[in-house]
Amino acid sequence: MTATARTAARREPLRRGQVLRAAVALADQGGIGAVSMRKLGQVLGVEAMSLYNHVANKSDLLDGMIDIVFSEIGLPAGDTGWKPAMRQRAISAREVLGRHRWAIGLMESRRSPGPATLRHHDAVLGCLRRAGFSVEMTAHAYSLLDSYIYGFALQEASLPFGTAEETAQVTLQIAGQMPAGEYPYLAEMATEHVLQPGYHYGGEFEIGLDLILDSLERAARRPRPGPRPRSTTTK
Repeated sequence: MTATARTAARREPLRRGQVLRAAVALADQGGIGAVSMRKLGQVLGVEAMSLYNHVANKSDLLDGMIDIVFSEIGLPAGDTGWKPAMRQRAISAREVLGRHRWAIGLMESRRSPGPATLRHHDAVLGCLRRAGFSVEMTAHAYSLLDSYIYGFALQEASLPFGTAEETAQVTLQIAGQMPAGEYPYLAEMATEHVLQPGYHYGGEFEIGLDLILDSLERAARRPRPGPRPRSTTTK
């Protein structure tokens, strides 16, 4: 028996979780386009066809990968109050999407969501409902928060800079290309905000998040309109 065969004989049986985690790691390194059964088999040291014992197809693989991403997002802790819970959940989601940028456009796309995905959604909905949000306001709040989180994560991932130093460098480069006096408000934003010491684009996230949470708090406090009176017609 060769050394390779002996190693294969000693190898523990492959599990679905191992396949999914390896796929997530591949996507983290090279984007979702880097994930294929062939490459996944190479990483795991097995034939690509054997992976179909653990995932039914590429869609099932994506379902599981997204479920792993959702499992890394902190669930809202309702005992702290809904605003701190939603705030911490949003911050956690942004951090997780920063690690798995390939997942940003896939988070709500799955038709067969896994248990971590369902648990996450149910926890967010439950936190808002227990806080007194109506079913309608809960839906509005969830949609608004996720639109902001995913939108910010997508924009942040596409920026041509990362660090504060890179931000300043790119800002100065763009400002240097603008004719003097042609774009006064862009120049004002650059000099009085972006180029100020300590500025980092990521800091905008929590400022915008607090504006949204404050608005939701005010909206939730407004009395709900009563039922509309039934119209009567006379003949």
